[in-house]
Amino acid sequence: MGKTADVIAEGVAIATSAARLVVKNHILVGTIAQGGSFDVAKYSNDAREALLLLAAESEEEAERTVSLRKRAHGRHSDPHGTHDYRERDVRNLKRRAKQGVAVADRLREMADDPETLRFLVEAARAAAWGDVASNLQGRLRVEAMRPDEDPDYETMRAARMQALRLVDLQELASEQRARRKRQEKADKAQEKADRAAAKEAVREEKRAARNVG
Repeated sequence: MGKTADVIAEGVAIATSAARLVVKNHILVGTIAQGGSFDVAKYSNDAREALLLLAAESEEEAERTVSLRKRAHGRHSDPHGTHDYRERDVRNLKRRAKQGVAVADRLREMADDPETLRFLVEAARAAAWGDVASNLQGRLRVEAMRPDEDPDYETMRAARMQALRLVDLQELASEQRARRKRQEKADKAQEKADRAAAKEAVREEKRAARNVG
């Protein structure tokens, strides 16, 4: 059971990596090559489509395995090739088919989970930024020359600006939103504490007045 679970987990991990690669390429094309903006909703939809496609492929492979299992049933002669299965392979083929269906089911669950899609998109965006950063680092020696000496200066300048918009500015905006939320939460907590302190002060005054009376 543990081995089966490991195989399913590995299949899901491989499919997730493939989906992330698809989304990363979409981000690179959409933001760097075409000059578009980074839209989480758009790329979440791309991630969903990629996961569903991979789920369908896993299910199709499981169906092919079922066909191979049925053809292998009752055959005891020597095989003539790698995929020429026999009765002794039936149990393994049955297990493989179930694993393929389980992977497909898990991928569809992921495709219907907004948080999973968002996490996948953010991972793809980080990978896209890694590609851009690596490309820019490889050109550091060229950066020292004057713009008019570098034939690719304008292209790389555009790429740098797109990379800035893709990652740096969006991360800054996200950090500012988080800081704003923390401040609002702190302000509300302080306001609540002030109200409680004011009420307690009123109660103290009333108690003091009664004691004097």
